[in-house]
Amino acid sequence: MAEPMEPMTHPAQEPVLIGSGNVFADLDLPNPDEMVVKAKLAVAIQGTIETRGLTQRRAAELMGIDQPKVSKIIRGRLGEFSTEWLLTRILRLGLDIDIVVHTESTAEDRLGAINVACI
Repeated sequence: MAEPMEPMTHPAQEPVLIGSGNVFADLDLPNPDEMVVKAKLAVAIQGTIETRGLTQRRAAELMGIDQPKVSKIIRGRLGEFSTEWLLTRILRLGLDIDIVVHTESTAEDRLGAINVACI
């Protein structure tokens, strides 16, 4: 879970806020951890489309959706899409997804975290 922002001051300047690492939490939006995951998945989709030189229309065909949904993904308009739905689009682009659950954590007093890495 993201820590709240802490103000820092610099002489003769306005306070500077140090972010928690999750802009959605810093903006006090609902479900910030899920929003970060969805954003990272959308970045993976967008990067794949760009790397392959796909048009939005061709990407839509490959992902089994219409072109306006591809546009929404690329523009970060992810509210109507679930994490599972985005994962399915990634699979339809022919990408592999690895899910690793780290079972050796001894911290019982914190929530776990979901990390997305595109390699």
